[in-house]
Amino acid sequence: MIRRKTIQCDLVLQTVNNLRCHATADEIYETIVKEHPRISKATVYRNLQRLCEMGEIRKREFPGGADRYDHICSDHYHARCVKCGRVFDVDMEYMKDIEQSIRDDHGFIFTGHDIIFKGICKDCSNKQQIYDADAHS
Repeated sequence: MIRRKTIQCDLVLQTVNNLRCHATADEIYETIVKEHPRISKATVYRNLQRLCEMGEIRKREFPGGADRYDHICSDHYHARCVKCGRVFDVDMEYMKDIEQSIRDDHGFIFTGHDIIFKGICKDCSNKQQIYDADAHS
């Protein structure tokens, strides 16, 4: 069955592509509703799911946090700031055969992997340096 893309679907896709920040569904909805106050949260969520199924965007799951939507659909790694929770792309080659080097005693069939690095982003690091400098003044 061929499903046509709706105006709302195009709007959601455009928003994810414009945000480029691994936004949550709520963040995407809040961005859209500012200019389109009549759009429902359910419409945004439904179209995010649809766009994922179509391969236009990718849903990324982050432990301990909300799912996020990525405009980059190719396999790549991410870093998450432990202070603010923002997610960033990591510039490194994707290791597509890493599963083959796992010693598995449980009969597990590996189908892929996600690696999430953690650290402190530049903005939070700068804020901390300013706070530290003020505390010592």
